[in-house]
Amino acid sequence: MIILGIDPGSRITGYGVINSLKGHNEYIASGCIRIREGELADKLQQVYAGVYEIIERYLPQEFAIEQVFMARNADSALKLGQARGVAIVAAANQSVPVYEYSARKVKQSVVGSGAADKSQVQHMVAHILKLPGLPQADAADALAIALCHAHSRSSLLSVASQHTGRGGRWR
Repeated sequence: MIILGIDPGSRITGYGVINSLKGHNEYIASGCIRIREGELADKLQQVYAGVYEIIERYLPQEFAIEQVFMARNADSALKLGQARGVAIVAAANQSVPVYEYSARKVKQSVVGSGAADKSQVQHMVAHILKLPGLPQADAADALAIALCHAHSRSSLLSVASQHTGRGGRWR
């Protein structure tokens, strides 16, 4: 199962692609879509085009993104929400199912603490995926989102397999 994680931003959008199979997670790619200065519509188009291209390149079967949180600055939260929206549309336009996770859940899933800082996330992502070095912070966050989805997905599949018999019926 190839999972694309996205950490949306109006200046930098991080992405992380992993392959998750039977509880084992393997690194495929990660990086950042760096948004050039310009009008808001141009910036949003860059986010959309970047995410669309990543989806075309890696063909993820599922897409995970961080939920919007209320920042101290309402203008920043609004811009983040718009960047997030165009990333979701890029996935939806290519029929990739979208899953959303709070920042706290992502950190809890990867680090073990919902209050973890960026450096802790970077270190744990590098450790879990056996990377030779630390990924850039936005890419690490995106990989953490993908890992969170992989963990959530495998937990749900485990519960479902315990409750279903042959033919997929609940026991």
